[in-house]
Amino acid sequence: MADRALVLLLLLGLTSFCTAAVLKVGDNKGWTIMGNVNYSAWASTQKFQIGDVILFEYNKDFHNVMLVTKKDYKSCNATKPIATYNSGNDSITITRAGHNFFMCGLPGHCAAGQKVNIRVAKTAKAASSPHSAPVPSTGPSSPSSGTDTGDETGTGTTTVAPSPKPSSGSRFVSEYLGLGVSVLAIIASLVL
Repeated sequence: MADRALVLLLLLGLTSFCTAAVLKVGDNKGWTIMGNVNYSAWASTQKFQIGDVILFEYNKDFHNVMLVTKKDYKSCNATKPIATYNSGNDSITITRAGHNFFMCGLPGHCAAGQKVNIRVAKTAKAASSPHSAPVPSTGPSSPSSGTDTGDETGTGTTTVAPSPKPSSGSRFVSEYLGLGVSVLAIIASLVL
């Protein structure tokens, strides 16, 4: 009986890891100023949750990613970033609800549209269990400062993690995978 309960708990625990999504900013175009990518339109089609990973893929010789305040986002001011990422393959895990303002800090790129507001609704549930292991952090290239109040400041809401591969484009697949694991857990509990 104890074995059955342990298997059930382990399998149910796995379902919490299956609902987080990896969302590649700009989809197949990535993080760029080429091709007239509309990052606002892209963000408006996503439903971001705590635990989701935002993946910025770009040529690090020509771009970077800066986490900035709302004020700096609106004015494209790159002089006081909260954090700067420049690996060319940055995975940033959303850890809180609210706004997360990102832009490219190279001159003219933000003004050309290379900026995105990742908004997690305060009512959005976490995509992973609060008891799940923390995501390893490789850290931004400049230190983070400030604290996030969950409002529109865009401060302190992210951590960088090793780059996972984007899911097949939607949370839909992840949710069905989680449902499948739940069904397997129930079946395993009946069989054991």
